[in-house]
Amino acid sequence: MSAPSIRARVRAELTQEIKAVARRHLATDGANLSLRAVARDLGMVSSAVYRYFPSRDALLTALIVEAYQALGDAAEAADGAVARDDLRGRWLAVSHAVRTWALANPAEYALLYGSPVPGYAAPDETVVPAQRVVFALVEVLIDGAAAGRLATPVGTTAPPPVRADLHRLLQARPGALDEEHLSRCMSAWSQLFGLVNFEVFGRLEHVIEDHEPYFDHQMRLMADLAGLPDEPGQPASEE
Repeated sequence: MSAPSIRARVRAELTQEIKAVARRHLATDGANLSLRAVARDLGMVSSAVYRYFPSRDALLTALIVEAYQALGDAAEAADGAVARDDLRGRWLAVSHAVRTWALANPAEYALLYGSPVPGYAAPDETVVPAQRVVFALVEVLIDGAAAGRLATPVGTTAPPPVRADLHRLLQARPGALDEEHLSRCMSAWSQLFGLVNFEVFGRLEHVIEDHEPYFDHQMRLMADLAGLPDEPGQPASEE
């Protein structure tokens, strides 16, 4: 093996080790990362760590992107394990995968959806990984719309300025979905992460005793809101 290849392998391994130590610090200290503390745990001088991550923000960004990718992988894998025509099953699988990942990785979840890190502004490279969960939900609705299996939305419609934003978003994700169904999907998306936040950060304690059935019930309500059918291969029932 050539010397450059050896150097590249060592660099990649040490980069992963730095991130692993930083994740341990997230679990104990939250997002208040210190490159000096990470270097100390690695037995390195801080200047050596700066060769891999030029700033605390660069290290935070790497951790954020990896966490978003891991969460997206979990959501998409759950979706892929369900029959394509089982729209409600796919929706629930994605939702439960998000909850399961968050409970298994509370420090990483808190980095993504907890309090903003003072002085840190997430760069553009975090945007696409952050969209993967909502796009997994949107894909379920796109498939349902293409098959003519979504119920017609009823109730309050989005006002014109909101519809304009929704229309713009739909242009970036071609499919048969309309603005009203996307509006309901985004409501479900915020409800999904709101519920997970409440559970991860202890806001359900002394309120809801059995968290998983409560979560499942709420996600089924959101499936109803989004117009998803009850059974595979069947159209959604109209109100």
